[in-house]
Amino acid sequence: MVDFKQERALAKNRIRRRGIYLLPNLFTTAALFAGFYAIVQAMNGRFDQSAVAIFVAMVLDGLDGRVARLTKTQSAFGAEYDSLSDMVSFGAAPALVVYEWSLRSMGKLGWIAAFIYVAGAALRLARFNTMLEVADKRYFQGLPSPSAAALVAGFVWIIDDYAIDPETVRWAAWAVTLFAGLTMVSNLKYYSFKTINLRRSVPFAVVILIVLFIVLISYQPSVVPFACFVVYAISGFIWSGWLALKRRRG
Repeated sequence: MVDFKQERALAKNRIRRRGIYLLPNLFTTAALFAGFYAIVQAMNGRFDQSAVAIFVAMVLDGLDGRVARLTKTQSAFGAEYDSLSDMVSFGAAPALVVYEWSLRSMGKLGWIAAFIYVAGAALRLARFNTMLEVADKRYFQGLPSPSAAALVAGFVWIIDDYAIDPETVRWAAWAVTLFAGLTMVSNLKYYSFKTINLRRSVPFAVVILIVLFIVLISYQPSVVPFACFVVYAISGFIWSGWLALKRRRG
């Protein structure tokens, strides 16, 4: 016969299992809000704020997983919630922002490019989720959706920051959007930075480089992040070519 206290303890455990961890999901919710805010500001014609909101979503998206690992609060719910948040912040938001900003005047070509980007983000996230257990942790297969969003949002931010008419660069915006969408579903290898251990000691020069990087961002907040993500997007082609060359020589 089961003791009454044991039954209460089992019931409490079942309730506890049904709950969700608050701290990492707060970061995910904040990232989701930033993506939604980017869409709203694009509808209001404030494209600089839209671009900044997407970059804020990137920072928050990078924090939620690390917070979950540090506090040991990973969960299946958190993983699914993070994926849905990414689809809004790095899939729908950048496509709608760039469409409202410049691609709308291109008619069918404009919304087709925007849709290819959205579809690429959805396929990229679905492939990432299904290959999570078997993929090499050192590399991403295809350009990560936050980096693709940074390319699109960064381009919008730079042009808006320099007060250039979006109509004069609409073909460039179309090319950037299409490039980002297709690169997400490519088989290119991108370094994931997951092997970097922040708990290890580093040379003093690394700290100086970080300080210089922060100063550069403060001086040119629209140019420096976009340039970094352009280099990262190109690195996939270089790294994949190098790996293919090594395999041939082997």
